[in-house]
Amino acid sequence: MTNRYPLWKYLLIVLVLGTGVLYALPNVFGEDPALQISADDGGAPGPDAREEIRSILDEAGIETLDSRVAEGHLMLRFPDTDAQLRAADELEVGLGRGYTVALNLAPATPQWLRELGGQPMYLGLDLRGGVHFLMEVDIDAVLEQAVERYTDEFRRLLRDENIRYGEIEAGEQGLQVAFEGAQDRERAYNLLLDEYPELELATDERDGRFWIEASITDQELQEIRNLAVQQNITTLRNRVNELGVAEPVIQRQGSDRIVVQLPGVQDTARAKEIIGATATLEFRMVDEGNFPYQGEPDDPPPPGTELYPQREGGHVLLERQIIITGEAITDAQSGIDTQTGQPEVTIRLNGSGGSIMNRVTSERVGDHMAVLFKENEVQARRVDGEVVREQVQVEEVINVARIQEPLGSRFRITGLESSQEARNLALLLRAGSLAAPIRIVEERTIGPSLGQENIDQGFMAVVIGFLAVVVFMAVYYKVFGLVANVALFVNLVLIVAVLSMLQATLTLPGIAGIVLTVGMAVDANVLIYERIREELRRGASAQKAIDAGYEKAFSTIADANVTTLIAAIVLFAFGTGPIKGFAVTLSIGIVSSMFTAIMGTRGLINLIYGGRRGVRLAI
Repeated sequence: MTNRYPLWKYLLIVLVLGTGVLYALPNVFGEDPALQISADDGGAPGPDAREEIRSILDEAGIETLDSRVAEGHLMLRFPDTDAQLRAADELEVGLGRGYTVALNLAPATPQWLRELGGQPMYLGLDLRGGVHFLMEVDIDAVLEQAVERYTDEFRRLLRDENIRYGEIEAGEQGLQVAFEGAQDRERAYNLLLDEYPELELATDERDGRFWIEASITDQELQEIRNLAVQQNITTLRNRVNELGVAEPVIQRQGSDRIVVQLPGVQDTARAKEIIGATATLEFRMVDEGNFPYQGEPDDPPPPGTELYPQREGGHVLLERQIIITGEAITDAQSGIDTQTGQPEVTIRLNGSGGSIMNRVTSERVGDHMAVLFKENEVQARRVDGEVVREQVQVEEVINVARIQEPLGSRFRITGLESSQEARNLALLLRAGSLAAPIRIVEERTIGPSLGQENIDQGFMAVVIGFLAVVVFMAVYYKVFGLVANVALFVNLVLIVAVLSMLQATLTLPGIAGIVLTVGMAVDANVLIYERIREELRRGASAQKAIDAGYEKAFSTIADANVTTLIAAIVLFAFGTGPIKGFAVTLSIGIVSSMFTAIMGTRGLINLIYGGRRGVRLAI
């Protein structure tokens, strides 16, 4: 009897090994300090802007290693972090508000390897360094905003219906409206009951007056809280994209808290400024008597109007009255008008927002409506030769469109120049503003040196565990032990390759999973080799012992690994960040060790002993 693999099995082993080496290779090349530059319209800087960037860097004497446009931004690589930080200061001042300059660490993977899809695996916060924020949403402010919104809507609705009312008193969870007569109260009650099914209405009589008490239901309160937290998460995620962070963690914790982790962020102050910035969105009518605006930016606006700059240039006069704010928007999606083929944005409003929009636009068909965006942002400027950053409020009109027909809870914004502009507008409308104020209640910064120390210690743990197993296997099982060691090394390569291909994030618990896998990987070989030795003691020939060892030990190995894999899947399904990282590496290690310990070592053993009769096994 001889032990031989068919050719296709050897080809499969070589293919898996070659793929593993190829996709593990990007992790060898490290990272370069880089700047990620993008225009405010969401695209990469144009040729003229790139020429200006080159001239700014040349004048400052800053050298770059590489410059390329990819994925909607310009990536500049630098030889060291000093050049990177100097370039960031110079470009923020030189380019102005039209561009976002974000510090980044770019993989130094060769171009040919990137073209094959090779990318290094991401490193978590504990390995790469970065910042951790625990942010709390101001739920009280959310409720105050809701009550204030209902107060304004009640006033407008009762005034439009010519219902006389007295004062409106706002409370913590609702409001009260006073009427002089029971008939006015009855008309108002029926009107409000139809318009606001989410409110609980009750009537009362005191102090000689007739009252309607409107309170927000517990279900509506919970919905308001959830929407506020969820919209803040979406807004923060979109803002973090400006920082160029790979694999950020932005998730809800409890009822009103949000965890933000930004691995690899070097400029922690900028990160804090961006994610903590507040913004508001307003729909207003344009002053038709002065549209388009022909005056100067410094001219005093007519009574009842305000002058704002437009994003695409120029200015526009808006009426002071705010129709609705971004809080009323439940969804905004970009698309293409099927009739004209032009880009558009479809907007959905909540019930009260739709009612207000319909009432206002029914009276103003043919007029123009504007979307005003307000945000606090940090701008850089040069003072006495030094670059300083200060917080300023930016107010700009991002869109002006003619009202073609009365609008309701669902309407379209057209007249956009490109699909990219439509996508950006939908993004701003959907999550351009924080639904509620947030405050940072916990802030931790993990420096790159501490992250590197964690990497070194984790790497040392893997090396020590690997070498201990290698020495034991080589001494105890001789040639068969060396074969197991080769399989163990290939197993580590495959784990790194799969993590890189999946673009999974490696954390300290993930390294623990790899260390555990090192021990489990040789466990399968120990079972096989002990079975082979048992067969030899029974007097079986070398070839029969090899065959029986692999065949009879397979079921035991499969049972042990499958049960561990089930445990890893449960950890991944129910665990949080660090536990998920441990479960991912453990799962990958189990699957790859099954391949290397059974199929891989069998292939090597067959090559060494398979065609030799009467051979003595070195086991």
